[in-house]
Amino acid sequence: MTVPRDFQEPARCRPDLVIGRDELFGQAREQLARGGSVLLHGPAGIGKSTVLRALAAEYGEAAHTVLRCSATESESHLPFLALADLFGLVLDDVSDKLPAAQRTALESALTGRGESTLQRDGLALRLAVLSALRALAAEGPVLVVADDVQWLDPASLELLGFAARRLGDIPVRMLCAVRTDGPEYDRHLRALPPDSLAVRFNPLTRAQVAALLDHRGYTGLQRSTVRDIHRTSGGNPFYALELGRALSENPTPPRPGEPLPVPTSLRALVLSRLEMLSEEARRTLLVASAGARPTPALLHAAGRTDAEAEMAQAAALGLLATEAEGPAVRFAHPLISAALYAEAPAQDRRDAHRALSTAASDPIERARHLALATIGTDPEVAARLAEAAALARDRGAPSMAASLELLSARHTPADTVPAPDVRRLAAAEDAITAGELDLARDIARDVLTRATVPADRVRAWIIVIDTAGHAMTEVDAVFPQALADAGDDPELLALIRYQLAWRALLVEGDFVEAREEAAHSAALAARAGDRYNELMALSFQAQLETLMGHPDAPATIKRALKEPQDPRVACHHNGAGYSRFRWLIMSDQLPEARATVTALLREVRRRGSVESEVHFLRGVAETELRSGHCGRALDLARESLMMARDTGIGEVASAVLASIAEASGGSVERALELAREAVDHAEENGDQMYESRGLAVLGYAQLVAGDAQGAVRSLRRVRELEHGLGITDPARGRWQGDLAEALVRIGESGEAQDVIDETRVNALRLGRESVLAVLDRAEALVRAARGEHEAALVQLTSVQDRLAKLGYGLEEARAAFALAQLRTRRPGPTSYDEAARLFRRCRALPWLRQVEAAALARPEEPEPAHTAAPDGLEGLEGLEGLASMERQVAALVMEGATNREIAARLFISVKTVEATLTRVYRKLGIRSRVDIVRLAAGRRP
Repeated sequence: MTVPRDFQEPARCRPDLVIGRDELFGQAREQLARGGSVLLHGPAGIGKSTVLRALAAEYGEAAHTVLRCSATESESHLPFLALADLFGLVLDDVSDKLPAAQRTALESALTGRGESTLQRDGLALRLAVLSALRALAAEGPVLVVADDVQWLDPASLELLGFAARRLGDIPVRMLCAVRTDGPEYDRHLRALPPDSLAVRFNPLTRAQVAALLDHRGYTGLQRSTVRDIHRTSGGNPFYALELGRALSENPTPPRPGEPLPVPTSLRALVLSRLEMLSEEARRTLLVASAGARPTPALLHAAGRTDAEAEMAQAAALGLLATEAEGPAVRFAHPLISAALYAEAPAQDRRDAHRALSTAASDPIERARHLALATIGTDPEVAARLAEAAALARDRGAPSMAASLELLSARHTPADTVPAPDVRRLAAAEDAITAGELDLARDIARDVLTRATVPADRVRAWIIVIDTAGHAMTEVDAVFPQALADAGDDPELLALIRYQLAWRALLVEGDFVEAREEAAHSAALAARAGDRYNELMALSFQAQLETLMGHPDAPATIKRALKEPQDPRVACHHNGAGYSRFRWLIMSDQLPEARATVTALLREVRRRGSVESEVHFLRGVAETELRSGHCGRALDLARESLMMARDTGIGEVASAVLASIAEASGGSVERALELAREAVDHAEENGDQMYESRGLAVLGYAQLVAGDAQGAVRSLRRVRELEHGLGITDPARGRWQGDLAEALVRIGESGEAQDVIDETRVNALRLGRESVLAVLDRAEALVRAARGEHEAALVQLTSVQDRLAKLGYGLEEARAAFALAQLRTRRPGPTSYDEAARLFRRCRALPWLRQVEAAALARPEEPEPAHTAAPDGLEGLEGLEGLASMERQVAALVMEGATNREIAARLFISVKTVEATLTRVYRKLGIRSRVDIVRLAAGRRP
């Protein structure tokens, strides 16, 4: 549950890193720092004691006295035992400070002499505990630490509660932990001071369980295994670690379809009440544990005629959930089901599966149970499992399809067609679709240890390459072996040439070679009659040509979209549909691009293709960002990044997009962190494509952060990389305008104009209207730097209008901001209201903060009133002297809104509200918010 702190950590820092509990830890720390008390509560094994120890270690150093107790169930009947643990070592220090009657009662209770009881010495004992705590607190702060409060003897609990309720301002803090299975922690709060904080511990997420297992040394687990551990443990860290330990000690992992091995320690923990069940009830529960979605009707169909009565018996013992949640039979904890199944003899488990193989209504479930009821190979069972896998694939459940294909391979005789390894390779391909790359890689390498058929070997090599993702340098040695296995077979060579095209792009950064390899792959696949791989190669060729600004790109996209089509290609992230989306978004056709990628995302979610879903989420996010919907884009980008990290798919690409979304609508600091992370990973993988993309977003984030020098360094490097890669389409990265703007900021206007002129040539050739508008915005800044203010103003005004018509909301707002900044250099009125309005509409909070800072740096001059006054201010004297923002703020003051409420409604900071009100007061000759109300009512303040 914990990870020891690094040896370089300062001595007074938190002693342990508590995985997945940072927020809870922070809440408890704040409460203790304020001098309050804390009750940690949750089920057994959830991590309460770990957090308790970490907090006690941290705050115990500041306390003068630390009193500790930790009870057990077997000792809970012994009166005053917890009291003895708490005060036994300090009795001599406080006894002479207590009145005689109290001292006698307390000594008798702690030593056992005199047979003290609450009934006889109740008041004296209660006062003695309170007096003892006061005496200790007089010497310095006291911390009371009590673990497993549920086992504290009732007498000690009553005495602590009495004292806690009367401590008042005395510096005594209590830090307690109690086991609860639900919200019933209130009664334990009576043992703590009033206003104590109750902190509930909930289950860990799958990502947190993965981090926990990794930190405890259970590394190398497949993602599907971690998923099973999380599901079986219910997110309980103790259970998860025990399951991880059992797996590490088990030389043979569970077979497909079988639950995880449950160690004896957990079986004893959760099945102690099983012996109280009748034999028939135990059989009924075993059938329920073997079923995927057990219901009373299913149990009846499986031959359990008295299922209701037997389930009621199990529920009374706490093995089944008692609350009504539909018709399903639900175990009180997933581990009970797993332990019950693991405890049963193998023959009993097979009997349960055999009964369910006819009782289940779903064909996939029937096939799975039939497989688990069968020993050895059986061609009929194998065929039924393969059919079930195909059905799961069509339903969009590739993970289930992979599991069924593996079961099918296990039951397939070695001399049949298709052979077992063919079915294993199908399982590996399904695992890739499901995002379980480590499982797919393990299957493929296992097949390669014995496969002799060239088609099987090449198929396995392709799986190994696919699972490497962008880190293709790690599989360089695979290509010669795959080519040797392919011989002169055009279908097999087409597969390898397609992967070589990707390698040329990602590793060598050679667009020309990558395009040639993709075209070669398409021709080979066409010759072999392999339409699927022909379409995939054509789609990739079209993507490359789009990025290169090649004139053949539209024609290649049409070829890739030509009938006959393959539905697997149509919604693939490297298919023609996505190539068309890239073309649309680079050609400024934002509405059509959004419709295209949204439809693709909807379809892949139906099919369960995780890798394509990650790609299309990024596509939707990018479209929203271009359209100026920064809040929506940020949500989608974060979702894509979370999914990418959970599956290990497209992490660098998702970090790149999340970085630009954060810089536009979220946290600039987070944007910089993500961009640097993306650049580092791309460099490690030898991926020049994403190194350039990572540097581009890093430069943008640095520009937003105000680091123009850093932005220039990053974007100059992008310019070098893309020149070497042969990328000529400026709509690919859209970094050129940012570089020119950053160059102007550092006084390099000449180089900025060179960047603009060079980029404009390709933008004009390809018709990239939005890029041309952004270049004109940058050129206006160059002109302004040269003193050509009027020409710059005219150019910026035109740019803002063009970007608005194209639908690029964020770029339009940036043009309005540049226009307002340029106007501040001239005498006369100026206003940032338009830029602020546009950035608020985009939810571009980092940019909005820049506008606020610029507005505060130069107080605005009065503008002529040309818009209607807000309701309630029509008759306000001096209204014509207020700017638009000032009128809005004054109107909200009239409504009684606080400064914080005004800031929230106008998407500005409280500081901006305060500065705006100061200007309103000055212009209207008043002193306070009340005066605004009086003026509107026609009364002179």
